[in-house]
Amino acid sequence: MRAASPSRRSRLRRRAASLLAVTALVATSALTAAGTVQASTAPAAATAQPAPVTGFGSNPGNLTMYRYAPPGLGSGSPAVVLLHGCGQGGPEYFTHAGWQKFADAHGFSVIVAEQKQANNSSRCFNWFESGDISRGQGEALSVKQMVDRTVADLAADPDRIFVTGLSAGGIMAASLLAAYPEVFASGAVVAGLPHRCASGMLDAFTCMSPGRTQSAQAWGDLVRAAHPGHSGERPTVQLWHGGADHVVASANLQESVKQWTNAHGTNQTPNATGQLPADTTRTEYHDAGGKPVVISYRTASNGHGTPVAPGSGATQCGQAGAYFLASLCSSYYIVQDWGLAGSGGSDPDPTDPGPDPDPDPDPTDPPATCHTGSNYAHTQAGRATQRGGWTYAVGSGDALGLWNMWVTTTLAESPPGYYRLAPGAC
Repeated sequence: MRAASPSRRSRLRRRAASLLAVTALVATSALTAAGTVQASTAPAAATAQPAPVTGFGSNPGNLTMYRYAPPGLGSGSPAVVLLHGCGQGGPEYFTHAGWQKFADAHGFSVIVAEQKQANNSSRCFNWFESGDISRGQGEALSVKQMVDRTVADLAADPDRIFVTGLSAGGIMAASLLAAYPEVFASGAVVAGLPHRCASGMLDAFTCMSPGRTQSAQAWGDLVRAAHPGHSGERPTVQLWHGGADHVVASANLQESVKQWTNAHGTNQTPNATGQLPADTTRTEYHDAGGKPVVISYRTASNGHGTPVAPGSGATQCGQAGAYFLASLCSSYYIVQDWGLAGSGGSDPDPTDPGPDPDPDPDPTDPPATCHTGSNYAHTQAGRATQRGGWTYAVGSGDALGLWNMWVTTTLAESPPGYYRLAPGAC
């Protein structure tokens, strides 16, 4: 068979992209009618917009770069890359997913990559094109250059670079984790697919629905092939999916679990499982050292989109709408998983017991209040913080062990807001 000409390939790409967008839009309309996607009735809070950045490199993928840096951001701060879904814009995704709130609170910059309609008629990242997801090429290299520019401009910490995205952006995030494992510390894939599920645009639909099933070894080999010379640690991965997603079938969640657990050299046996709001199941998969290297989140009633929880509470964020599903704030949990909560732009050191010395006893202090729970529960309640997968008591900085749902510790609180490890005192 004669290979398609460049012009014919371009037409096929545009046609496939249009079909992808139509499929997604029809599914979203149906979900809206069913009440799964809800429009916010509250006025949106005022938000800052990420600023455009030009001249960030050769930009072979012809992408647009925006960046948000909170006022007073110090050197050595983390950076987060955002990749929007089809039909969306970069600043739109930044705002609706609620990322400004956490960047301001925890001191990190946000790199917003945006697709151009000239590259893809539906503004999807070209996750099915080898030339755009491979190391040193296309859109993948453009995003890498955005990271390099931010490290240079803001003196951001090159060891704390993270990436997340929705749908096509989520699949691109998975490919960035595979192609540049030395660049990204971790990544969150929302409603996405395994890296290199599709070998081209013509089989992209099969990957989306019903999904492609392969062995964990086969999936893991695709990750390893993305950078054969890599011998260091791989980024940890968080995988989010709706149980009622009919655009990118929810079966893809387990295929992604297979891929990334295999890439990390572990299996698909869960080490910890817990329940979060909105009927969301959180499952951890640990490496041989007990570190959570893959975490999956499955929200049973969600369709296709990024989970948000409009409101001003600590665990709330975002604005509901098409592709933004009112359920729980995924950005909040992603920030927790990445160890960014409370980072304040400083470099976390797992060997550092904490910044605050043990206060002198005060006879007027009330008796200690004891709190027993998992390390995960302690962080959710504000009694502990998580850094690099390890847990530390607020106040004393006592090391509590791994940050997960099955390590249980008891903390004594005295004075109020100051916690210390109390294995036998309560």
